[in-house]
Amino acid sequence: MKNKSPTENPEIRAGQSIELLKALHILTRDGKMNQDSRRKLKQVYHLYQFIAPLLEEVRIERTGLTLVDHGAGKSYLGFILYDLFFKELNNHSHIFGIETRDELVTHSRELAQQLGFGGMSFLNLSVAESILSDKLPAQVDVVTALHACDTATDDAINFALKKQARFIVLVPCCQAEVASILRKNKGKQLAKEALTELWRHPIHTREFGSHITNVLRCLQLEAHGYQVTVTELVGWEHSMKNELIVARYKNLSRKRATERLNEVLSSVGLNELKNRFFTEQSINANQ
Repeated sequence: MKNKSPTENPEIRAGQSIELLKALHILTRDGKMNQDSRRKLKQVYHLYQFIAPLLEEVRIERTGLTLVDHGAGKSYLGFILYDLFFKELNNHSHIFGIETRDELVTHSRELAQQLGFGGMSFLNLSVAESILSDKLPAQVDVVTALHACDTATDDAINFALKKQARFIVLVPCCQAEVASILRKNKGKQLAKEALTELWRHPIHTREFGSHITNVLRCLQLEAHGYQVTVTELVGWEHSMKNELIVARYKNLSRKRATERLNEVLSSVGLNELKNRFFTEQSINANQ
């Protein structure tokens, strides 16, 4: 079937793969787009506008950039990034999709082969397993993790730090671990700190736990020399979790962020999580 012209589907950018958009159910089999598809494509473009400039920075400096997408799912993000940016590079640039569900990994591999996207690989690994896997390069340029549930986002951060990633892009998902520790220690903290009123009620415990988790993640990244920006993914209607964290390695001073991270953990009764947020690397850097 002949591809739709830009006037018929003005949202579709020049050079985009119609076959891919159909496989992702953005276009119907006959090349049409409904309102839901338009909203979905708008969301993808919105996220792409944050990531593309980071990729461009790396591309200008050297050939062959590497991106690792954690908790890739159906690799929606990876395919769109490859289609809009990577496929025109004609070098050794590569996207790795990390996913634990074997059927999704198999489907993504088949789709990449079908589309001729040779610079994409899909690995059936947990985020934690990927840190030690020899199937991934020792150093990567960009790490993304969209809605990697609970501690998987922290594993993605750990992966990025170990791989000396220049850029890290996170959209955190459900976060239960910190809330459970706040709940467990609430009685002791209430007797000592009026601040504990912020999470005394169960619904506040959950919400505050989610918020403080991302605050700690940002401080952790700053304690490793990253410049961190936190913003909102406007229009990301299909999820309540629309906080976007973008970290850029700038080799900034680590001392203040490390001190603040330690103070926050102590203030809210989360000292038992120090090993999570204070890695050996950050401790050595601040000695």
